[in-house]
Order: sequence, then structure tokens, then C-alpha cells
Amino acid sequence: MIHTFQALGCYIAMDVDSGAVHVLDRMSYDLLNCVEPPVSERCPDEILTRLSQYPREALEECWQEIRELAEQKLLFEQEDYINPQWAVVKNTPIKALCLNVAHDCNLRCKYCFASTGGYGTQRKIMSPETAKRAIDFVIEKSGKRRNIEVDFFGGEPLMAMDTVKETIAYARSIEERYDKNFRFTITTNGMLLNQENTDYINRELKNAVLSMDGRKEINDDKRSTPAGKGSYDIIVPKFQKLVEERGDQEYYLRGTFTKDNLDFASDVLHICDDLGFKNVSVEPATGKVGDPFAITEEELPAVFKEYEKLATELLKRPDVNFFHFYVDLEQGPCVIKRMRGCGAGNEYVAVTPEGDIYPCHQFVGNAAFKMGNLYDGSFRTEVADQFSSVNIYTKEECKTCWAKFYCSGGCSASNYNINGDIMKPSHIACELERKRLECAIAMKAIRAGLTE
Repeated sequence: MIHTFQALGCYIAMDVDSGAVHVLDRMSYDLLNCVEPPVSERCPDEILTRLSQYPREALEECWQEIRELAEQKLLFEQEDYINPQWAVVKNTPIKALCLNVAHDCNLRCKYCFASTGGYGTQRKIMSPETAKRAIDFVIEKSGKRRNIEVDFFGGEPLMAMDTVKETIAYARSIEERYDKNFRFTITTNGMLLNQENTDYINRELKNAVLSMDGRKEINDDKRSTPAGKGSYDIIVPKFQKLVEERGDQEYYLRGTFTKDNLDFASDVLHICDDLGFKNVSVEPATGKVGDPFAITEEELPAVFKEYEKLATELLKRPDVNFFHFYVDLEQGPCVIKRMRGCGAGNEYVAVTPEGDIYPCHQFVGNAAFKMGNLYDGSFRTEVADQFSSVNIYTKEECKTCWAKFYCSGGCSASNYNINGDIMKPSHIACELERKRLECAIAMKAIRAGLTE
């Protein structure tokens, strides 16, 4: 499968099955778009006639280059090295745990998937006992896997800081006994950050995800307190202090853009240039038809244009790491990872304050996807089995998509929430992902000096 596209003034061709990426001039781009495999020894007369605006000799020479690349299996490669059954793996070790330590929040973000932090249920904080049971659970279910990821999530996890601290202390006290290595992350809106919490996070947690949406007027419109007061002036200095004292440890400023701020490049640049943060992820709001904030088909042209604008600006800022413009064209994850994606429901699960287990945090509260409970020892393998078969070969839309090895079939929770089926990708999310990938690949080509 060949995918050709233009982005940031570049002409690019991707050979999907080999993983090869080719930066082209306009003539070779136009010629390649006329080629149907197998590639004949000479350029057909009908193609020479169709592309008569180019010199015949140059077209013939370019044809031979295309033919050589095809012989080297860098163009028109046929996917015969992947067994789709590799992606159907049952009873896999659980390697990542999302601890919803707080089903409560001190903000009322308008687009929140978790119903402003309460997940549509009674607001509640996870007890240390439940969190410790979750650690025991993941140790038991992780098998021989040594490295385990734990993300403290909410709601707002700083509202459960005592539980966070006890959980980490407990995990550290037993990890050597079980030959495990825990890596902790926290996702916070920053409202409760103080010097004590900042010191603790920077000392004990490998990654910190800091939530804000960009410019003050954008952030405060969507991320306000229950009383309607904006959060920007409170969280910005706290985030800056945390990151400054964090040194070279991992962090991300993570935001959301909606149909209300389609000029989201300005928000990213504000975060980078004005506030000084260099690791940024500003993601689109997606949702069902009628969602007041979700990007729709109508907004796609404007969003695509804005992504190109942002990519052009970030080329001038090599020190900025924008999450959605990162792409690894040299090695990438293993084949199974590229086919299956995040591993929700198998390698990754979420636990609620009540000890209920779900495939991921975005399925919390949906009884059809409840996998079990830490207190009664239940664990429904039939739910895990549903997710074990989720991959790019079992999703019809993914089979013929050029981006399948990069997005791995998209988010199962998003698919379900929008289409009612974990196997049916969200059209809007797919279009956005494909555009981001094109921008990312073009940026990589430009930075490598492969363009004129």
C-alpha cells in the first residue's frame, strides 16, 4: 500500500507495509501516483503522455528509480511477514494500572469525560487499603514482568494525596521481594499543588501530567472552579515552579482544544513561548454527534490548516516536544504493539475507589465493561477476551488505512463512546490522527534536510 501526500510544502510517499518513507520532487510525486504494480521495465507511453509537462528523459530516469525501489521492497511491498494472530493474545500479564484515587474534583471542566470528576456516581476518595489491594493485584497479575506502570488519576488525585503517598510507600516496601520495579505517574489540575506536594512529586514520581488548555481566556472558559472562577492564575505559577524544580525529569503540559478555539496553535505557542513549557500535548475534543465541544466534519478543514500552521511554527522551535508530532520512522514499537495499541483490558486496567476493575479509566461506570472487584476477588476474563481480539486486522476500517501501524486502531473507549462499538473507529478521530501523522513526517523530513 502506498500513501502519497503533500504537507508543509513537501511531497512524500509512504510504503505502508515496508515502513519506508520517500521524500520526492513534484515530478516523481506525480509519476508515482500513476504507477500500478508490478512496475514494468519501461515507463508506459500513456503515462509519458499524461505527464507531458515533464521532460520525457527525466520521466524515464525517474521510472527506473521507482522500479529499483520496488525491487528493493521499499515500494509496493506486500504484507506477508505479519501474522494477524500475533495480536490476539489472551491471559497477558498486566503491566499498567490506572488508580482512580479520586472520583471527585475541585474543577468543573466543561468537556470532562468523567462528568466533572465524579464519573456519574457518588463522589468518593480511594482508601489506602483499596490502593494497596490494587498493588497486590497488579503484582499477582503481572507474572514475570518486572516493570509496572501506575498512574494516579481522577478526578483530581491531589485530593487523595495521603492515599497516593501510602500507595507508593507500600509498593516500594514490597517491590524487591517480588522482583518488581514500579514507575509512578500523576495527572493533576494543579489547584492543590503546594511546596510539600511539589517536592514529593518531583522526588517520587517519574512523570507528571499537568492539565491546562492554553491562553488564559481559553483555559478559564473551560476549566473553572465550582463557583465559576478561572484556574489559570492559580495553576500557572505552580506548574512553572514544579517544572523548574523537576529538572530533566519527565512531564507534560496536557490540554484540550474544542470547536470554540480552532486557533489552538496559539494556545500551544502560548504554553511554549510565554509560559516556558517544552513538553506539550494539546488534544482535540471528540464525542458523539451533538456534543457541544467536539470537533465535527465541518471543522476538519480549519483544524487541518491549524495543524500545518502549528507544525510550521514548531519547526522554528526544535526544543519543543509536541506529543502529537512525534513519530519514530527508524524503529518504532514492536509489531504486536503496532497491531494492538494500548492494551486496554489486557495489559492495562483501571481501578475505582470501590475497588472495581475496568479495561481503562474511560470505561469506568459502564457496567457492561466491569471486569471484577478487588474485594470479592472476581475477574471476568470474558471482558478481557473482548479486548484481546481488538487490533488493526479485526477492525474493517483499519485494514486499508495507511496510518494503521502508527495509530494501532485508535482508542477503544473513544470508539465505543462515539460509535457504540470498540471495533468501530471514530471517523473524526481517524481524520485528525492521519493529519497529525502527515505533519509529523513532513517535519521529520525537513529537519533531516531531505527537502529542497
